Amino acid sequence: MSFLSRLNRPWLHFLVLGTMLYKLQGMMFPEPKPVIGPLNEARLEALQQQWFSSVGRLPTAEQKQRIINAELDRDMLFQRALELELHAIDTVVYQRLIRNMHFLQMADDKTEAQMYEEALEMRLHLGDEVVKRRLIQVMEQLLLQANPPQPPTEALLLEEFALRGEELRRPPRYSIEHIYFNRDREDKVGDIVAGIEKENLDPKAARQLSSPFLPGYEFKRQSPDQLARHFGAAFVRNLELEKPTEGQWVGPIRSTYGLHYVWVSAIEKSRAAQFEEVRVQLTRDLESRARTEALQSAVQALRQGYEVKI
Repeated sequence: MSFLSRLNRPWLHFLVLGTMLYKLQGMMFPEPKPVIGPLNEARLEALQQQWFSSVGRLPTAEQKQRIINAELDRDMLFQRALELELHAIDTVVYQRLIRNMHFLQMADDKTEAQMYEEALEMRLHLGDEVVKRRLIQVMEQLLLQANPPQPPTEALLLEEFALRGEELRRPPRYSIEHIYFNRDREDKVGDIVAGIEKENLDPKAARQLSSPFLPGYEFKRQSPDQLARHFGAAFVRNLELEKPTEGQWVGPIRSTYGLHYVWVSAIEKSRAAQFEEVRVQLTRDLESRARTEALQSAVQALRQGYEVKI
């Protein structure tokens, strides 16, 4: 029997024609995509209030759109996690649902497995924000595993170092000791300072004349930001305005708390950072950026399978 005669079979024609019709139907009438969004008014209001609480003002139109897009992406990731039934295999979700059943006083004499199954039947996992955050986190991990970010190369690190030279510049550092005068003693500052200068007291001896100051009296190699955490930003500004020099008293200088007579034992001037001392920071920053970009790319690809309604 020849090959052509083998093909001359009605059942084979029917199979081929059926396959073609099935493919054609899929192309002409594709399955509808799952719909994500739009957000209801209550959620939009809640998002704006969260922004206002953290920033102190309402978002602009552009910022509002970014917030909405981010929330829709969260919904999409959550939906995809449910489609993959990740909630059925995640131990964090399992423990959360068990806890919810206890909170609802629906534990009775049931085993944890029974409580878990009942929680799923009640669809508690769909309305729990902790479960949602967890499943979104798992989905992001899966997306990154499928689309892993590339580690930064040495050339990229050096390029980043060159671009961020001013930002990475090492701040000045001050080594100081001080005598503190609380507001009740400010009227005595002039006499006490004059006595310190007349008797040529060193900082340790002069400390006996200080009011109590909880953060301490001696600070070594402190950046302006570190000093501001102890004394407040006004102290740092006033200290810098005095143009202090090593081995001299300066002040009195006002801070958030009162007045300070300051002994400057050492000053390290601001300088450009060396590559090796910021390598770890640059690596961490570039890895974080690459992770964000890889995740955004994966989420963008995932959107193709959904109809996202703004």
